[in-house]
Amino acid sequence: MKVGISPRLSKRSFATHFPRGTLHMRQVVKAKISQVDATAPFFVDSFQRKHDYLRISLTERCNLRCFYCMPSEGVELSPEGKLLTDEEIIRLASLFVDNGVTKIRLTGGEPSIRRGILELVRNLQALKQRGLESIAMTSNGVALYRRLPQLVEYGLTHLNLSLDTLDPFKFELMTRRRGHEAVLKSLDVALRSPLVSVKLNAVIIKGLNDSEILDFVNLTKDKRISVRFIEFMPFTGNKWDKGKMIPSSELLRRITVHYPDVTRVPDKPNDTAKSWKVPGFQGNFGFISSMSDHFCGTCNRLRLTADGQIKVCLFDPNEVSLRDAMREGSSDKELINKISLAISGKKAKHAGMNDIDVTKNRPMILIGVRKHQGPRLIHRLYSTQPRLTHLDEHGKASMVDVAYKACTRRSATATGHIYVNRVAYDLVFRRDSLEITHDSREAKAQRKGDVLAVAQVSAIMAAKKTSSLIPLCHPLTLSHIDVSFTPELPRPGVGGEDRPKIICTAQVTCEGRTGVEMEALTAVSVGLLTIWDMLKAVAGKEMEIGGVMVINKSGGQSGDFQRDRLDTT
Repeated sequence: MKVGISPRLSKRSFATHFPRGTLHMRQVVKAKISQVDATAPFFVDSFQRKHDYLRISLTERCNLRCFYCMPSEGVELSPEGKLLTDEEIIRLASLFVDNGVTKIRLTGGEPSIRRGILELVRNLQALKQRGLESIAMTSNGVALYRRLPQLVEYGLTHLNLSLDTLDPFKFELMTRRRGHEAVLKSLDVALRSPLVSVKLNAVIIKGLNDSEILDFVNLTKDKRISVRFIEFMPFTGNKWDKGKMIPSSELLRRITVHYPDVTRVPDKPNDTAKSWKVPGFQGNFGFISSMSDHFCGTCNRLRLTADGQIKVCLFDPNEVSLRDAMREGSSDKELINKISLAISGKKAKHAGMNDIDVTKNRPMILIGVRKHQGPRLIHRLYSTQPRLTHLDEHGKASMVDVAYKACTRRSATATGHIYVNRVAYDLVFRRDSLEITHDSREAKAQRKGDVLAVAQVSAIMAAKKTSSLIPLCHPLTLSHIDVSFTPELPRPGVGGEDRPKIICTAQVTCEGRTGVEMEALTAVSVGLLTIWDMLKAVAGKEMEIGGVMVINKSGGQSGDFQRDRLDTT
């Protein structure tokens, strides 16, 4: 009797087909399976790890700016022509599926914002006839809920949503964008869809969101969801610090204090997460311990970046360009050989957390590991081009992330002046020498009180309220504010303005992560406006404010500054 099997037929499938086979038949079957295993088309490395899982980054762009994903100075985006086209993605995906890949995950950047994403998923769906079993996506969820039903209809089977905090205010601080409500809406749409699984990824960072661990676990009570806590990983520019990384073992200890009866959930082959479940809860939670307890021994993942580079390990900076090979006319066989050669160089495991060198590796946003991908930014060309720091690449307002700047002593001094007429000047500085009648305009001005005293208090209050007045300024705890006013009369025989003026100078200091130039400028501006208000009865048509500027600052990453020439005219 001749026995033949498909390369995809498992041992369990054989048991189904031959439940009562003789000992001889079982031996034949076992030998046949061994033969198939030895000849099946799989990408295997030198440590005999089969790679059946491919992550494809569809774009380098993202609509969030999570700090651990993108360096503070931004990243340089690949030109559009350097990115893989839909046709190139499908060609490479087909080669990987024909060589044993059964799961494809679409990542970014943010994959849902790629043009043509629906059609791309539909084309990948066709590969299920050639052995592909699942099409997954990792998304931040901000723009996903609108497209998710159709993505599922076209073939999406698994979804990982990235959400690092359940606090809307903290979400905006961490991502520097709004969208918390939209992410929760995407989660709701996902849970009501026929997706095979819905997972929630949360990167945990000490002192930032680790206090929300139990809140995340409680989500699994009534939702069929798997919450996965991910250790903070190092990538170029994300200010990684071992002190910010909380080992999964510590997180589990905290959870078991409140839920001592948590039970271990059996892992599936090649699972990266070690899962647990609170008895009676519908969902479960788990830990991806990439740093404290890596899972390199069972790694079955390959990564394809948006610009067509294959990465065989997340922490390995070495890459091989499949894009260039395709565009130079390589055949499918030549591409397969390139892939096999890259995989053969895969190491047994990545370095320990104290030895990982990320200086040559890409920032996370350019690898295709979305959180999430998600304390940064818009993809910018900021390192080489002039930029407005408070605008993203779409021209929308964006608060600058200072969470990981050093907390240092910072100081700034600003100045400005207001021109007044002689009557107003004498009222402010020589009121004791004036003879004022009750029905004069001078008396009307004086009834408002001490002009400079009121202006000084007003300037100090304004400095404290700067973040309330200017939307994208950070709220700061100021340690000192000094405001002074100096009179200046025209000098006889000297050209220039012949009007008296009052000069306002404000010095502001703090211990913080960002400078106080705006606080000093606000103090000067409001102080001068207060003088205007106090004197408008006698000089309303003649006053003029000008020369408002920072004359020096100290502290901070950009260094100290001193204006060489102070020209307040």
